[in-house]
Amino acid sequence: MIEAVLLGLAMALVIEGLVLALAPRRLEDLIAMISQIPFETRRMIGLICVGLGVVGVGFVRAVFGG
Repeated sequence: MIEAVLLGLAMALVIEGLVLALAPRRLEDLIAMISQIPFETRRMIGLICVGLGVVGVGFVRAVFGG
């Protein structure tokens, strides 16, 4: 289990690093756009993403075993 968590964190770092390395200006534009979204809307988007992630992990574990 800890191996899967560490692998997931490592993969997230790779993706985040690629965004910063390949498109730093676009990231600034995205941050400016996100800052215009109301706080509660951002919170709801975050909670929905967490929920989708949990469902996705459960789905993958159910289909591929784990």
